[in-house]
Amino acid sequence: MTEYLIYFNQQWVGDHPEEWYGTRAPLAKAVVLEAEAAGVLVYAGGLEEEVEEAFSADTTSGTLVFTDGPFVETKEYLGGLTIVDVPDEEQARVWAGKIAEACGWPQEVRRFKPRFHTA
Repeated sequence: MTEYLIYFNQQWVGDHPEEWYGTRAPLAKAVVLEAEAAGVLVYAGGLEEEVEEAFSADTTSGTLVFTDGPFVETKEYLGGLTIVDVPDEEQARVWAGKIAEACGWPQEVRRFKPRFHTA
């Protein structure tokens, strides 16, 4: 099995009336429950939209420094993610399609590198 990250940037969501978002939540929840029942769900969740509440940890100076706010100032930021553990890319595409359809906005998919194991 291979783990895939299915995610979206908040800017891909678009502008919709509040009622529209209310119609998407049950659909998204149903897909997550379906993935869980199928035994492929590793994690699914949305991130807080207040990007200024993020913080960064950086050791590139040789000293650990924590900074309030995102590491890079950008207009795009991660909105939510799902991790599935599936046999192949074809199945990752199936789940990404279900998530995109349920949410109503695009999803990007990336395969995780194999995990390193400690002895």
